[in-house]
This record gives sequence, structure tokens and C-alpha cells, in this order.
Amino acid sequence: MLINFKQCINKIKDIREGKFIEGLKLGFPEIDEYFRFKKTNLNIIMGFPNSGKTHFAIYLMTLYTLKHKTKWLIYSSENESFSLIQKIIEFICVKPINKIEEDDFKKKVDFVYDHFQFIDIHTLYNYQSLLDVAYDVKAFFNYNGFFIDPYNSLQIEKDKLKGVSTHEYHYEAMSEFRVFCQTNEITLWLCMHANTEAMRRLHPPSHDFAGHPAFPSPAAVEGGSKHLNRCDDFLICHRYTGHSTLWPNTYIQVAKVKSIETGGRPTPLDKPICLSSIPNNVGFKLGSTEIRQPNIVEQLNLPF
Repeated sequence: MLINFKQCINKIKDIREGKFIEGLKLGFPEIDEYFRFKKTNLNIIMGFPNSGKTHFAIYLMTLYTLKHKTKWLIYSSENESFSLIQKIIEFICVKPINKIEEDDFKKKVDFVYDHFQFIDIHTLYNYQSLLDVAYDVKAFFNYNGFFIDPYNSLQIEKDKLKGVSTHEYHYEAMSEFRVFCQTNEITLWLCMHANTEAMRRLHPPSHDFAGHPAFPSPAAVEGGSKHLNRCDDFLICHRYTGHSTLWPNTYIQVAKVKSIETGGRPTPLDKPICLSSIPNNVGFKLGSTEIRQPNIVEQLNLPF
């Protein structure tokens, strides 16, 4: 079947006239310059184990929900759903769960229920059966974003492997994800691990972080560069957990932005986005631990 040529020309005219819709902003140039929430995008968030991928992703989802009322479907096979719900509530309140007043807690529970739904992790899925569930949920919960964490926790359909290689199988999965995003106007965030070889790479002796694990290259994504090829935006999450003072920081490198016309661009290699964890691990502020400023949720000035 051929494309709708007139529809494509209308989109080009919108670009010419400055009418092209940009991705959603949070209101922080340190983030908005490089990353936006965009409908139909397939995004990958890659990092080492314990690099804070899930923590960062859930926080970013929470920010977009607070700012733009986005709704999310979450499948996080390595985390119990109650712990993610707790974390979202703590992010919103900027307090540990046991420090939140009962009335406030009940309001936040209702807010989370209205904007986040979770797929039961005690059932095993392959990419196709998980997409089937996502289609079914869409019928009664009109979500804007789908979070799969991590991709390598999904089963491989052995019947499909009889006719194709694993390389072709994962390429097909990424293509199916893209079609799902575009036909449903949903952004899909896919958490992935870096390969073993990347985990062995350390910063050289002349580097400021000499001896610490280096940022993984986008090509180091587990399963190969086909994932980088097929996604729209590619983010790398990194922490220096063994550093004496910078261990609370999470560094985000935006390695790929497919459409800069709708906002965002790759971060400079030497200047990733820096998010510093605040006390009790209930959110972040922008910049290093030495910078004194309100945390991100407080700066949103929301009526909560």
C-alpha cells in the first residue's frame, strides 16, 4: 500500500511555516534542549546494572505526568509494582513514604491510579504477547507512554527462531514496537543493558574519573547496534557509584535524537545531563551535589 502523499506534503508545509508540533517540555532548559516527550517515539534507555535506569525513567515519567497529565503503562519485570508505586508517590511528595500525611497519601494514591497502570510481572511474556496485553489495556486505559523494563527479560518465541536467526528475531521485535507506537500514537521507552565488554572499560589514568567505569558507547547495547538503528531517541544512563563524592549523581547522555525538528538534540560528549539525588532518594535536582537549588518537582510549582 502506498503512502498518503498529500498528508506528507501537509506535514512539510507545517515545518516550513513553523507549525510543526514540538515534543512536550518540562520547563528546564538543561533537559528540554536535549530530550522531549514525543508521541509515536520508540526510545531506548541503556546502562549498566545499578546505573539507575529504572529510577531515572520512573522519575521522568512522573515529571511529564505532573506537568502534562500523561498516562503510562508499565511492565518492569525486575521490580515489584508496589515499590514503583511507592517511589512515584515519594517523587511527587518529595518525602519518604513514612513521612507523608495520611490525607496527602490517599490523594497521591488516587493520582497514581489515574495515571499509571502496571502489568503483572508474575506472568512471562515475549514481545508479541506483551504487545497484545498493551493493545487490550489501551481499550480501557488511554495511556500515552509504555515502559518495558528491561527488554532482555522478555522470552524469545522459539517457534519463530526455527526460520530466522536471533539477530533477525530482535530486528523484527524492534520493527513491531515501532509499528505499535505509530499506529497507537504511543511513546515506548525500552530499558536495555550494555554488553559485558563495555562493563570492562575504565577511564584512563589521565581522566578525571580515572579507574571508574566509562560511559558505554551506544553500540555497546546488548544485542548490537540494530537497536540503535531502529529507535528514535537513545539515552545512556550512567553513575559513578564508587566515587567518594559524586556517587549520588546520575548522568544522562542523549546519544541519538532522530527528529531535531520536534525538539531535542544529542548532548555534548563531555557535558551529559547531571541529575543529583536529593536526601532520602526521593527525587533529583539539576546539577552536581555542590549546587544549592530547589529540586525539580519543587521548581515545577504545582498545586499539590
